[in-house]
Amino acid sequence: MLGICRGRRKFLAASLTLLFVPAFTWIYLFSGSFEDGKAVSLSPIESQPHSPHYTASNQRERESLEIRMREVEEENRALRKQLSLAQSRSPTHRRGNHSKTYSMEEGTGDSESLRAGIVAGNSSECGQQPAVEKCETIHVAIVCAGYNASRDVVTLVKSVLFHRRNPLHFHLIADAIAKQILATLFQTWMVPAVRIDFYDADELKSEVSWIPNKHYSGIYGLMKLVLTKTLPSNLERVIVLDTDITFATDIAELWAVFHKFKGQQVLGLVENQSDWYLGNLWKNHRPWPALGRGYNTGVILLLLDKLRKMKWEQMWRLTAERELMSMLSTSLADQDIFNAVIKQNPFLVYQLPCFWNVQLSDHTRSEQCYRDVSDLKVIHWNSPKKLRVKNKHVEFFRNLYLTFLEYDGNLLRRELFGCPSEADVNSENLQKQLSELDEDDLCYEFRRERFTVHRTHLYFLHYEYEPASDNTDVTLVAQLSMDRLQMLEAICKHWEGPISLALYLSDAEAQQFLRYAQGSEVLMSRRNVGYHIVYKEGQFYPVNLLRNVAMKHISTPYMFLSDIDFLPMYGLYEYLRKSVIQLDLANTKKALIVPAFETLRYRLSFPKSKAELLSMLDMGTLFTFRYHVWTKGHAPTNFAKWRTATTPYQVEWEADFEPYVVVRRDCPEYDRRFVGFGWNKVAHIMELDAQEYEFIVLPNAYMIHMPHAPSFDITKFRSNKQYRICLKTLKEEFQQDMSRRYGFAALKYLTAENNS
Repeated sequence: MLGICRGRRKFLAASLTLLFVPAFTWIYLFSGSFEDGKAVSLSPIESQPHSPHYTASNQRERESLEIRMREVEEENRALRKQLSLAQSRSPTHRRGNHSKTYSMEEGTGDSESLRAGIVAGNSSECGQQPAVEKCETIHVAIVCAGYNASRDVVTLVKSVLFHRRNPLHFHLIADAIAKQILATLFQTWMVPAVRIDFYDADELKSEVSWIPNKHYSGIYGLMKLVLTKTLPSNLERVIVLDTDITFATDIAELWAVFHKFKGQQVLGLVENQSDWYLGNLWKNHRPWPALGRGYNTGVILLLLDKLRKMKWEQMWRLTAERELMSMLSTSLADQDIFNAVIKQNPFLVYQLPCFWNVQLSDHTRSEQCYRDVSDLKVIHWNSPKKLRVKNKHVEFFRNLYLTFLEYDGNLLRRELFGCPSEADVNSENLQKQLSELDEDDLCYEFRRERFTVHRTHLYFLHYEYEPASDNTDVTLVAQLSMDRLQMLEAICKHWEGPISLALYLSDAEAQQFLRYAQGSEVLMSRRNVGYHIVYKEGQFYPVNLLRNVAMKHISTPYMFLSDIDFLPMYGLYEYLRKSVIQLDLANTKKALIVPAFETLRYRLSFPKSKAELLSMLDMGTLFTFRYHVWTKGHAPTNFAKWRTATTPYQVEWEADFEPYVVVRRDCPEYDRRFVGFGWNKVAHIMELDAQEYEFIVLPNAYMIHMPHAPSFDITKFRSNKQYRICLKTLKEEFQQDMSRRYGFAALKYLTAENNS
């Protein structure tokens, strides 16, 4: 210990010498430029020999000063070298089992209180703070509930992952909705050295439901108060973040601030940057008690072990009960109660420099927290207006936020070299499957796509569904990419029932879709549409993966397997619900066929009845679907019989049959080996037939395909010979798999293929 202090004294002495020697030198030089109490000019003109002020003594003085300046510069260089050596040799500080090194942190701010906060934030033993050990895990807690908050969490996590160099452990206090969304997202994101644990927010409601709260965050805005009880008892410290936070630096810098806590300091907070707690915002404004301007709880450093020993749970509860007797409710949720506790116990708080929580609500002093972009560390959009908040530099902050919003999350799957990762069974299985593929195979990319894990964000928009009392409800299932977005409003007008859509988008396209949907009255009026984003990766359109995602996340017992460029007839939803009962779909293995037609006209007067559709067929305005390019796909529907049919009729499977069907939700998934164009629906219908589904054509149902430009995948199929060869190879392998799974009954598929 004595050696450490001596080393620090030497380090400090070298630092002071480096700072003061240049200062004394310039004082000396400056005093030397006075003669008889008058300043002697050192301008180039006056220093020339022909100047009237020039003398021999002046010249000698100047030369001696220049020599002394060179000597001082040499001394400074030597001191800098000594300082750097002292810094590199400074002893490590051990805390627990973690070996740490030292680094400096500087704060900014203009007002007295902010300067005080920065000084307090930077004061520690020997004026230094330890950096975080390379592989030390940083723990982060976030309370998240609902669909919109889940989107915000993704942007926050992106900003953290972008800058991080340490393993991360996220503790997510989430309701059932957020857990479903975020569990799927992180499972498919597969970011190395990131662990996720969930805690049921609904189970915690009883802990805080007795506190009346006017804040827009609702009951979930109070749950940070109970983290000492909620998080594991062996977790000693955690960074707690609001969902509307954006990081502009490595979170390890904030984690390192824990080292500066002294005595009974257990809460790290930034001073509130608005006048809320000063009580002067309007007449009769009466905020909760706070110390000075109070503290903002968007970013909190919690020393959990000490808080538990201090009986934090009892402390905040007693304070809340006492204050609620006069305040009646909280206005800023947990922040009011935290501040009331700190008012009574100011020794609990360690004031963080304000750049750790630059608060962008209206009328704040956030501009005093930074002088330059490099000063920014954490941005907090803590206004209900969010990106529309008033701030002189809001355009810069908005662009920074949008950068992470639209940033490709796949690029954040970076390995932390040198840090051991926990064994991930899914990742290991994936690597094993990929290692078994032959990279020299000409169809390698097709085969690899089958195993690609696409990052998936379920329920990207708010979703509500009330189950039908008669248990006959049907969900329309489809998939799409950005170029089919214009079909959404039309489908919603034609189908009033629930819809499940899988959208294949990039991160930037997902935000374009969000803006499109939020700007559409038709889409915003529908809460029973589930939008599931599957993020782009690889060169193929994973059509069957998208269908499986949409199928898996329906809430009804039945589903109508459609495509996005088809418009169902008006009233089809109710007609299918009646057909489900009539044909006893609940107790039989049936696939109800909705006959498909097409138009070549972009403007179509949609037929309102079967009779009107038949008339348009006769006039050549409509055609049976793909009759001119792929007759086999829908020929088994028997359109001639359908024209006069009044009751459902059964048809037999034939090669290349690919109708659009209504089935129970427990039907087989689509085969993922088929990507892009070709055989993706054909293989699924073949599987249904192998499982002995009956194909029943509905006599009064129809759907119409709307024209559009050819997809990129069909263009590749038509122009690329290797694409067609690989598709043929995959077909043959699928048929062989069918033979292995279904035995003798599956031989007909090989025979039918050879005869077709």
